[in-house]
Amino acid sequence: MASIHIDAQELAERSTSLSVGDSILLTGRIYTARDAAHKKLFELLDRGEELPFEISGASIYYAGPTPAKDGMAVGSCGPTTSGRMDRFAPRLLDLGLSAMIGKGKRSKEVIDAIVRNGACYLCATGGAGALIAKCVKSAKEIAFPELGCESIKELWVDNLPLFVGIDHSGRSIFDEGREQYSLDNIRAIC
Repeated sequence: MASIHIDAQELAERSTSLSVGDSILLTGRIYTARDAAHKKLFELLDRGEELPFEISGASIYYAGPTPAKDGMAVGSCGPTTSGRMDRFAPRLLDLGLSAMIGKGKRSKEVIDAIVRNGACYLCATGGAGALIAKCVKSAKEIAFPELGCESIKELWVDNLPLFVGIDHSGRSIFDEGREQYSLDNIRAIC
């Protein structure tokens, strides 16, 4: 199956055309944020202050890139376990976040918020941080420098390989994949 090329700034408009399991190549602006950065974003929201980037239509990559190596925009830039951001994701989706990028299963509350907002959850390959870093063309720290590698960064990526883990309708590769390879289904085939 061929990968679908998508501009990150068009992801909000295109998310309803994506299906679970689709392979995509994402190009454009995304933001990094992990646990500590999400906590600080929520502190800003709770105080009624502006976020350091426009949340509506944005994509957040759950990553904390390491310092750049020679000739690279970042060092290793692999995904972190997304479930750690599950308590934050529904509110951000309700504010217009179009996509989250990470690895691993998501909670029912996150899936409900994805469906409610027509968003999607994209998965990056865990353990491939050095390869993913090659897709990052520029990185600029935009908030919370005190968090070091977990500060929020604006990344420009080119053909970042991802797949749709949860689509706008709530279909999840984590549920469907598990079902597809269940013992009962394997026994039925054999």
